[in-house]
Amino acid sequence: MRLILVLLRPIYFLLYHQFAWTYDFVAAVISLGRWQDWVQTALPFLNGRVLELGFGPGHLQRSLNEKKLPAFGLDESRQMAQQASHRLRKSGDISRLSRGYAHNIPFVGGVFDAVVATFPAEYIFNPQTLIEIKRVLVPAGKLIILPMAWITGTRPLERLAAWLFRLSSEAPGKPGPVSAAIRDRFVGAGFEVRSEIVEKNGSQVLVLVAEKRPGT
Repeated sequence: MRLILVLLRPIYFLLYHQFAWTYDFVAAVISLGRWQDWVQTALPFLNGRVLELGFGPGHLQRSLNEKKLPAFGLDESRQMAQQASHRLRKSGDISRLSRGYAHNIPFVGGVFDAVVATFPAEYIFNPQTLIEIKRVLVPAGKLIILPMAWITGTRPLERLAAWLFRLSSEAPGKPGPVSAAIRDRFVGAGFEVRSEIVEKNGSQVLVLVAEKRPGT
């Protein structure tokens, strides 16, 4: 499995950079058209001023604007920033997008009610990233992560898609709560964490809700 991840990493990089224009199409194909529904799963968990890490093509930014939430975004990909900015301008939405890295968030401390990341790479669990997220959150602010989703339908195409997700480690194992090892990382960084599984039309989405502990 580790070898498969090593082989896939250059493909993921290209998909998020030089081939970013194909991202929506590829995501829709591999998820059997469910990708956008999965991303929208984060919305009910968000309120106040929101920072999205890894905003990608900008779909969640659009939805946050529609909900009249002050939305900000941070992403290191120039290509994704261009796509998201174009999408927001086209719809007449406010664009508050920045380029940068999650381990060095370019915002002052204590300004966001929520930070969100949908299907991020492993950087989101990096200790320095968690420290930075905690820094920019208000007291009792929340970090919402959608780390993975599972296709649970039983039709042949759904079974094939589920197998491919397992093969690529996009959705390893069976639907279930966050592992003890991941939970310990959040606790060590000053968060209380819980998990929920949301049902979505023949699929399930794992949602991690990490709340900043008072006094940390």
